[in-house]
Amino acid sequence: MNIRGIYKTSLIDFPGKICTVLFSGGCNLRCRYCHNPDLACGWQDLELSSNETALELLKKRKKVIDGVTLSGGEPTLSRNIEAFLENIKQLDLAVKLDSNGLQPHVIERLIDRGLLDYAAIDIKTSPQKYAALTNTEVDFTKIARSVELLRAGGIDHEVRTTCLPGYVTIEDLESIRNSIGQVKKYFLQQFQRDVRLLDRTWEVIEPYPPEVLFRFRDFILTFAERCEIRGI
Repeated sequence: MNIRGIYKTSLIDFPGKICTVLFSGGCNLRCRYCHNPDLACGWQDLELSSNETALELLKKRKKVIDGVTLSGGEPTLSRNIEAFLENIKQLDLAVKLDSNGLQPHVIERLIDRGLLDYAAIDIKTSPQKYAALTNTEVDFTKIARSVELLRAGGIDHEVRTTCLPGYVTIEDLESIRNSIGQVKKYFLQQFQRDVRLLDRTWEVIEPYPPEVLFRFRDFILTFAERCEIRGI
């Protein structure tokens, strides 16, 4: 694993569990509103924690935590993610993966090996707007495939979208629905501009008022069993 940050104790990153968050460096997207630009672009300058160091920390914290969240950056880009997660599972800790869903072949291997207990797939916008938002040409069918693999594999999971004005509208959510189908849990996240974003010019964007997010939630509930709003 390319571990470039460790948050020892979190009560919010793994539903129902106290976890340690491990942040991997590197990402295959360049989301202009990214809240972790150093992990996406400047990860080479961040301190590297070895797998052995991270695992030793987890061993020491087993009485405090009951899970580990792999976040980033994009964890599925790490070459030895499977072996690393096998070591975590040997500690009898649950594993959550935060991913953009663009590496379904990796997610499939993790599911097949019984290495995932929970996953969160970040869907940035509709397929048509991905390139403009992420500065990357994206095959959205890979994201839809990742969601389907989690659904078919019986892995508890959520889909989540940050509601960036102009890039997340009812029409965009409809396009997402048409691509991924029915889901159990979908979380909408308020756009936060009071942090350092990858594209600093986007820090002037005015977030949606809460009533707009409530309308989005009502629409999401046409194809999700549960939808909640985070950040308002």
